[in-house]
Amino acid sequence: MTDFLKVRRELHQIPELGFQEFKTQQYLLNFIQQLPEDRFEIKLWKTGILVKVHGMNPTKMIAYRTDIDGLPLSEETALAFSSVHDGKMHACGHDIHMTIALAALEHTVNHPVRDDILFVFQPAEEGPGGALPMLQSDAFKEWYPDLIFALHIAPEHRVGTIATKPGLLFANTSELFIDLVGKGGHAAYPHKTNDMVVAACQLVGQLQTIISRNIDPLDSAVVTIGKITGGTVQNIIAEKARLEGTIRTLSPESMTKVKQRIENLVHGIEIGFECKAKIDYGANYYQVYNREQETEEFIQFIEQQGNFNLIRCEKAMTGEDFGYFLKNIPGFMFWLGAECEYGLHHSKLSPNEGCIDVGIHAVTSYLQYKANN
Repeated sequence: MTDFLKVRRELHQIPELGFQEFKTQQYLLNFIQQLPEDRFEIKLWKTGILVKVHGMNPTKMIAYRTDIDGLPLSEETALAFSSVHDGKMHACGHDIHMTIALAALEHTVNHPVRDDILFVFQPAEEGPGGALPMLQSDAFKEWYPDLIFALHIAPEHRVGTIATKPGLLFANTSELFIDLVGKGGHAAYPHKTNDMVVAACQLVGQLQTIISRNIDPLDSAVVTIGKITGGTVQNIIAEKARLEGTIRTLSPESMTKVKQRIENLVHGIEIGFECKAKIDYGANYYQVYNREQETEEFIQFIEQQGNFNLIRCEKAMTGEDFGYFLKNIPGFMFWLGAECEYGLHHSKLSPNEGCIDVGIHAVTSYLQYKANN
């Protein structure tokens, strides 16, 4: 019997960034190829993998998706199995996600069901976004499922907890990068320059008015500037400045409105400071919207099992590119309690490994149920 705790720890040591998951892909393939090969087919897409397990008498296809990439973050957990890749870490739980998927795959291959089951190992969830191009790929279109679901660890919930809800679960998100270019010069002659540090500071203040003055108070949205860079030394007026941030909204319409307002404000900075500006929205993720019928059916199934703590949770401003799958395919996502004092994307995130068995049981049992009914 496979030691999935060992699998998780081995995966945790080799985090890789989006579309660079070469060691991760090979690790996954090595595991998959040890299974009875007459029971499944494999397709590769970039650094991702699609595995179709043949049903005994298929009438539909059920899909389960996991993400496989890590984050550009230096690990500070002091674990014996910490990342061996400098500056990279599985700080969002994708190592646990993959482990649960491999366990469910192994069980499904060895315990045939009626319908086909597709396991989706998706790269680049953290950026630049692998879900949408994978969804649009020929490989995925050839094995297009009738239902798809996924999970995400939740450090704030205790082990044994499964939390979800019909409707909106995760927000629409977009990266935000703004570059300002003016005219630098000697600090003693400011009148001969266009100072981009001052321009950037003015812009940050203006961006904060978008939520308070342009979004319905009964709606919710976030514009956060998390990083500003500009200038070279203390006595030179900055020719360039860069703002890096994120946008999060509870509807696609609000995302459009926020971006329009950002563009207007940036154009005003160009005029007011006689400079040039460029906006890059980076990776954009569509909201995770759980289909009501499919989610309620899953909730009822989990409640009937009797060994999970089911919570009907609130929506969150987190982002997940799994939303693109749900935009096109019926399905849902749920939170898996991982019980850790540090949150997602933290350098000290160390999920309680007890969540692995809980996730394996939840995913495997539901796949068996759906593929036989």
